[in-house]
Amino acid sequence: MKTLYTAEALASGEGRDGNARSKDGKLDVALASPVELGGNGQGTNPEQLFAAGYAACFHSALRLVGRKARADLSDSAVAAKIHFGALEDGEGYGLAAELEIALPALDRETAEQLVAKAHRICPYSNATRGNIDVDITLVEVAA
Repeated sequence: MKTLYTAEALASGEGRDGNARSKDGKLDVALASPVELGGNGQGTNPEQLFAAGYAACFHSALRLVGRKARADLSDSAVAAKIHFGALEDGEGYGLAAELEIALPALDRETAEQLVAKAHRICPYSNATRGNIDVDITLVEVAA
Protein backbone atom coordinates (compact mmCIF):
# COMPACT_ATOMS: atom_id res chain seq x y z
CA MET A 1 0.00 0.00 0.00
CA LYS A 2 1.20 3.50 -0.81
CA THR A 3 0.26 5.66 2.19
CA LEU A 4 -1.63 8.82 1.23
CA TYR A 5 -2.59 9.97 4.72
CA THR A 6 -2.00 8.90 8.31
CA ALA A 7 -4.45 9.69 11.11
CA GLU A 8 -3.03 9.72 14.62
CA ALA A 9 -4.98 9.46 17.86
CA LEU A 10 -4.22 8.75 21.50
CA ALA A 11 -6.52 6.98 23.95
CA SER A 12 -5.83 7.47 27.65
CA GLY A 13 -7.52 6.87 30.97
CA GLU A 14 -9.30 3.58 31.51
CA GLY A 15 -9.68 2.55 27.86
CA ARG A 16 -13.40 2.58 27.23
CA ASP A 17 -13.75 5.03 30.12
CA GLY A 18 -11.18 7.67 29.31
CA ASN A 19 -10.42 10.11 26.55
CA ALA A 20 -9.47 9.94 22.89
CA ARG A 21 -7.94 12.76 20.93
CA SER A 22 -6.35 13.19 17.57
CA LYS A 23 -2.81 14.48 17.34
CA ASP A 24 -4.01 17.68 15.64
CA GLY A 25 -6.65 18.27 18.34
CA LYS A 26 -9.60 18.29 15.93
CA LEU A 27 -11.07 15.29 17.71
CA ASP A 28 -11.15 15.30 21.50
CA VAL A 29 -13.84 13.15 23.08
CA ALA A 30 -14.70 11.70 26.44
CA LEU A 31 -15.13 7.93 26.28
CA ALA A 32 -17.59 5.98 28.39
CA SER A 33 -18.87 2.44 28.25
CA PRO A 34 -22.50 2.34 27.13
CA VAL A 35 -25.17 1.56 29.69
CA GLU A 36 -25.79 -1.77 27.90
CA LEU A 37 -22.23 -2.81 28.84
CA GLY A 38 -22.50 -1.64 32.44
CA GLY A 39 -21.15 1.86 31.92
CA ASN A 40 -22.64 5.25 32.60
CA GLY A 41 -23.02 6.16 28.92
CA GLN A 42 -21.78 9.69 29.57
CA GLY A 43 -19.43 9.75 26.56
CA THR A 44 -18.99 8.23 23.16
CA ASN A 45 -17.49 4.79 22.66
CA PRO A 46 -15.27 3.04 20.11
CA GLU A 47 -18.23 1.43 18.35
CA GLN A 48 -19.93 4.79 17.79
CA LEU A 49 -16.69 6.21 16.42
CA PHE A 50 -16.28 3.17 14.15
CA ALA A 51 -19.91 3.50 12.97
CA ALA A 52 -19.43 7.18 12.12
CA GLY A 53 -16.16 6.48 10.32
CA TYR A 54 -17.52 3.53 8.33
CA ALA A 55 -20.69 5.43 7.33
CA ALA A 56 -18.70 8.46 6.17
CA CYS A 57 -16.09 6.40 4.36
CA PHE A 58 -18.64 4.20 2.59
CA HIS A 59 -20.70 7.24 1.60
CA SER A 60 -17.58 8.85 0.16
CA ALA A 61 -16.82 5.69 -1.85
CA LEU A 62 -20.44 5.60 -3.03
CA ARG A 63 -20.27 9.24 -4.13
CA LEU A 64 -17.04 8.51 -6.02
CA VAL A 65 -18.43 5.57 -7.98
CA GLY A 66 -21.67 7.47 -8.52
CA ARG A 67 -19.87 10.46 -10.04
CA LYS A 68 -17.93 8.13 -12.36
CA ALA A 69 -21.21 6.54 -13.46
CA ARG A 70 -22.88 9.97 -13.76
CA ALA A 71 -25.60 8.72 -11.43
CA ASP A 72 -27.99 10.99 -9.54
CA LEU A 73 -26.99 10.65 -5.89
CA SER A 74 -29.32 13.37 -4.62
CA ASP A 75 -30.22 12.84 -0.96
CA SER A 76 -28.01 9.75 -0.69
CA ALA A 77 -27.07 8.64 2.80
CA VAL A 78 -25.37 5.78 4.63
CA ALA A 79 -26.21 4.68 8.16
CA ALA A 80 -23.91 2.26 9.98
CA LYS A 81 -24.62 0.04 12.95
CA ILE A 82 -21.70 -1.62 14.71
CA HIS A 83 -22.62 -4.56 16.92
CA PHE A 84 -20.38 -5.54 19.84
CA GLY A 85 -20.69 -8.98 21.39
CA ALA A 86 -19.06 -11.98 22.97
CA LEU A 87 -17.57 -14.50 20.57
CA GLU A 88 -19.27 -17.89 20.48
CA ASP A 89 -16.13 -19.71 21.66
CA GLY A 90 -16.08 -17.56 24.79
CA GLU A 91 -12.64 -16.19 23.96
CA GLY A 92 -13.03 -12.44 23.73
CA TYR A 93 -15.30 -10.11 21.85
CA GLY A 94 -16.14 -9.35 18.26
CA LEU A 95 -17.87 -6.89 16.01
CA ALA A 96 -20.38 -7.07 13.19
CA ALA A 97 -21.56 -4.25 10.94
CA GLU A 98 -24.73 -3.26 9.14
CA LEU A 99 -24.83 -0.58 6.48
CA GLU A 100 -28.16 0.88 5.42
CA ILE A 101 -27.97 2.77 2.14
CA ALA A 102 -30.45 5.32 0.82
CA LEU A 103 -30.26 6.16 -2.88
CA PRO A 104 -33.73 7.66 -3.44
CA ALA A 105 -33.02 9.02 -6.94
CA LEU A 106 -31.90 5.66 -8.39
CA ASP A 107 -33.66 2.51 -9.51
CA ARG A 108 -32.82 -0.64 -7.52
CA GLU A 109 -30.59 -2.24 -10.19
CA THR A 110 -28.40 0.87 -10.60
CA ALA A 111 -28.28 1.37 -6.83
CA GLU A 112 -27.20 -2.24 -6.24
CA GLN A 113 -24.43 -1.93 -8.85
CA LEU A 114 -23.07 1.26 -7.28
CA VAL A 115 -23.24 -0.18 -3.76
CA ALA A 116 -21.29 -3.27 -4.89
CA LYS A 117 -18.61 -1.06 -6.49
CA ALA A 118 -18.42 1.15 -3.40
CA HIS A 119 -18.03 -1.94 -1.19
CA ARG A 120 -15.05 -3.03 -3.32
CA ILE A 121 -13.19 0.29 -3.00
CA CYS A 122 -14.14 1.54 0.48
CA PRO A 123 -11.11 1.30 2.82
CA TYR A 124 -13.32 0.29 5.77
CA SER A 125 -14.96 -2.45 3.68
CA ASN A 126 -11.54 -3.67 2.60
CA ALA A 127 -10.31 -3.66 6.20
CA THR A 128 -13.32 -5.58 7.50
CA ARG A 129 -13.75 -8.02 4.59
CA GLY A 130 -13.17 -11.55 5.84
CA ASN A 131 -12.78 -10.30 9.42
CA ILE A 132 -16.30 -9.34 10.50
CA ASP A 133 -19.77 -9.83 9.09
CA VAL A 134 -20.95 -6.79 7.12
CA ASP A 135 -24.59 -6.75 6.01
CA ILE A 136 -25.56 -4.14 3.43
CA THR A 137 -29.19 -3.20 2.82
CA LEU A 138 -30.70 -0.74 0.38
CA VAL A 139 -33.38 0.94 2.44
CA GLU A 140 -34.55 3.52 -0.08
CA VAL A 141 -34.54 3.59 -3.88
CA ALA A 142 -36.73 5.21 -6.50
CA ALA A 143 -40.07 3.51 -7.08
